[in-house]
Amino acid sequence: MTVLVVAASLLIGVSLGVLGGGGSILTVPILVYLAGQDAKEAIATSLFVVGVTSLAALVPHARARRVRWRTGLLLGAFSMAGAYGGGRLAAYVPGPLLLVAFALMMLATAVTMLRKPRRGRERAGSTRGELPLARVAATGLGMGAVTGLVGSGGGFLVVPALAILGGLPMGVAVGTSLLVIAMNSFAGLAGHLSGVTVDRGLALTVTAAAVLGSLAGARLAGRIPQEALRTAFGWFVVVMGVFVLARQLSPAVWTHPATWAVLGAAATAAIASRARRAPRHP
Repeated sequence: MTVLVVAASLLIGVSLGVLGGGGSILTVPILVYLAGQDAKEAIATSLFVVGVTSLAALVPHARARRVRWRTGLLLGAFSMAGAYGGGRLAAYVPGPLLLVAFALMMLATAVTMLRKPRRGRERAGSTRGELPLARVAATGLGMGAVTGLVGSGGGFLVVPALAILGGLPMGVAVGTSLLVIAMNSFAGLAGHLSGVTVDRGLALTVTAAAVLGSLAGARLAGRIPQEALRTAFGWFVVVMGVFVLARQLSPAVWTHPATWAVLGAAATAAIASRARRAPRHP
């Protein structure tokens, strides 16, 4: 079982290094289903693992100059403030409803990421410097509020916020997101330590494997074309969003004809949209 946990932990690091996200969504199931931890202990341990792994993955991205430090630090600070408010609000919202809302938000984000950006906007994002303070503050507070409300998010919110709203190239968005994720993870860990005991041996084992995976993933990220990285991230979010929905919705919902009608219409629309954007050769 330990070998399986270590192997799965490598995937945590690779995901963070390449995509700048996926850490918490991968870590918690690994700790619960493979390591046998309860939910609260797994969440606290995952925050430590993701925080340390994000810092390790940040180093090669920083050396490659794929980190916007001012944007990342400010976004992280505002995000933590927003997360506190979202966390307080979450106490009044049912847990299943939060997870369904989170899954729908992930799918909406994935659709936006999978859309091919306009060339003019892509060029503008590649030459833009640090983002304006007002935009960073608004994005950070909103993103943090959603993150605190649903109790997860991390890179699935940070990367799209930087790439779509901030106009940063995907490689830079991934590198900068690691700084924000680390800040949020350690802030969240501080809030959990008062009531949860972390298994240090397991936490260090998983973290060591994840760090190795993150270093490999960060090097790989620099060699992947921006559009391919954007597409991979989008489909990864689709898979995780569907997984969360499948876990929360009852079998009766999935077997209802209306559900499949909606899914079929959405798939048809997506295929038609991609067909319209595909270049036509004479």
